[in-house]
Amino acid sequence: MPGFDYKFLEKPKRRFQCPLCSKAMREPVQVSTCGHRFCDTCLQEFLSEGVFKCPEDQLPLDYAKIYPDPELEQQILALPIRCIHSEEGCRWTGQMKQLQGHFSTCAFNVIPCPNRCSVKLTRRDLPDHLQHDCPKRKVKCEFCGSEFTGEAYENHQGVCPQESVYCENKCGARMMRRLLSQHGMAECPKRTQPCKYCGKEFVFDTIQNHQYHCPRFPVQCPNQCGTPNIAREDLANHVKDNCGNALVLCPFKDAGCKHRCPKLAISRHLEDTTKSHLTLMCNLVGRQRQEIMELRREMEELSISHDGVLIWKISDYSRKLQEAKLRSNHEFFSPPFYTHRYGYKLQVSAFLNGNGSGEGSHLSVYIRVLPGEYDNLLEWPFSYKVTFSILDQSDPSLSKPQHITETFNPDPNWKNFQKPSSSRNSLDESTLGFGYPKFISHEEIKKRNYIRDNCIFVKASIEIPQKIMG
Repeated sequence: MPGFDYKFLEKPKRRFQCPLCSKAMREPVQVSTCGHRFCDTCLQEFLSEGVFKCPEDQLPLDYAKIYPDPELEQQILALPIRCIHSEEGCRWTGQMKQLQGHFSTCAFNVIPCPNRCSVKLTRRDLPDHLQHDCPKRKVKCEFCGSEFTGEAYENHQGVCPQESVYCENKCGARMMRRLLSQHGMAECPKRTQPCKYCGKEFVFDTIQNHQYHCPRFPVQCPNQCGTPNIAREDLANHVKDNCGNALVLCPFKDAGCKHRCPKLAISRHLEDTTKSHLTLMCNLVGRQRQEIMELRREMEELSISHDGVLIWKISDYSRKLQEAKLRSNHEFFSPPFYTHRYGYKLQVSAFLNGNGSGEGSHLSVYIRVLPGEYDNLLEWPFSYKVTFSILDQSDPSLSKPQHITETFNPDPNWKNFQKPSSSRNSLDESTLGFGYPKFISHEEIKKRNYIRDNCIFVKASIEIPQKIMG
């Protein structure tokens, strides 16, 4: 190994330093031919590379001419140094050859535990380790007097049968640990004990109070039906479903029967009043049917447009056109819509194969006034401008759509624009609306994109003055 790397009180003189490792020489040797000195290890490593020349003057070297230099070694070992643990706090200084002797007393030197517990620690930490931490130290239990190694004593602590401890249930009693089990099972007022009815565990001195609330505690039927041992939590279901003495309402109570009798007598009641029950049920069904019709009408009203604009999509156009050709004057109806909130209720119809003068050659469109919710609040006859359009479905980014549009002002003398009677049906085919029998020809509708994806769009809009809207 190379030279000494200790902390010298003074820097070693150059003649004490190895030219190869620049440290104080360890086991110095001298080359007799030139007088140069080196650490024995440093010179051996240098020569092992195959260069047989002196590292200092490059003169040829002969192994036979290399000798130990004991006199120089003694001078080096006499150099004053600090302890290698000086940075840790050791203040020792002395000759290098005294260092190993100092290690036998140095408080900062690391040594193995004399009890052979495998721990290594500084000498100054050893007493505390031997007294408190060493698993192989000898320790005597203060309660039972038994002697243990440190490791065994740690396991003994907390289980010594002679140690005086408090009851784990915090009842306040104190006793030797070996008596604790018997106390906890038979004597402790805070011990837990299962309820014999529900199985849940309770503190011994509270279990009596629990039985006043225990869901499985046996109770008697309040109707004195004689059923034994009914669990408290099952009592309500027993009275409702199983008790023969419980008073029950007739199953037809929702239909209007107010009869009440013991459960055992209900069958007799049902046999004796079959006819009256049937009458009650018929009346109930009638009321429910009326309510359903009213709800359906309200739902339809909520789904209707209230902005004076209808865009009506007629899907499956080619099939419906063929159907119209086979059935003369076959009319299709749009969903109804309102001109505005609280306004007129209107509906558009279409003859895909034409009607009147347009039959067989044109698409005809008409509009009619339907009975609405707010007719008694409106001015009659209906007199606002109506605009029909068939929409061009061409892509606006490729070409400007060219919708077909017609507008008319209603004739106030025409009967369809008068206030409709409440009996007029929205699908009454005998009442033809007002409109255009030749709105667009079958040839014209095939141009551009009036028909796209086998659908057409018919738009109807009503021009309502802003003051009416308000």
